[in-house]
Amino acid sequence: MNAPGLIALGDSFTEGRGDPAAAGGYRGWVTRLGGQLGLRPGAIRNLGVHGATTGDVLRDQLPQAGRAGLYGVVAGVNDLVSAFDPEAFEDNLNALFGTLSSTGATVFTADYPDIPARLPVPENFRGLLRDRFAFANAVMARVTAAHGVLLLDLSARPEWELAGTWTEDGLHPSPSGHRLFAAAAAELIASTTATIVAA
Repeated sequence: MNAPGLIALGDSFTEGRGDPAAAGGYRGWVTRLGGQLGLRPGAIRNLGVHGATTGDVLRDQLPQAGRAGLYGVVAGVNDLVSAFDPEAFEDNLNALFGTLSSTGATVFTADYPDIPARLPVPENFRGLLRDRFAFANAVMARVTAAHGVLLLDLSARPEWELAGTWTEDGLHPSPSGHRLFAAAAAELIASTTATIVAA
């Protein structure tokens, strides 16, 4: 039986960058979501690491994850903006979501909004990035459907195109963006029949 609580895996989006905590470090959507679900701090684990790729999450974070009633995963942007390997990207997501969903827990993730629109890059590279992000969203839809993973469709939500949702670097959500993500994730989870037990 899975332990109650939330375990989050991913990159700096999961880590909470862009949403600093008063005591240092980051608050982020993970802490905000845990609060909305009524989880005590000790029932929330955030394994997100700045710069992590899907391969890093699979290799380094998944073995540390342990058991939970709810897993949240946000990763992939670092794959897309660097030396992108489409086959490895899909293989990593299949392995990651397959392993997590096999535990019987609720698993959720998100696709990718138009991040390239805000990046200070040449237009020809912006076009290349947009092609990669579109491909990644198609992969994400296919992989999550195959493994019964809940998918938060950020690419279809207009609020994720607003400047105030992001920090100045264009890569990380602002505090408002982290609040938006936590609220949308809570709504998505509540729409399922799964119950995440408060602890």
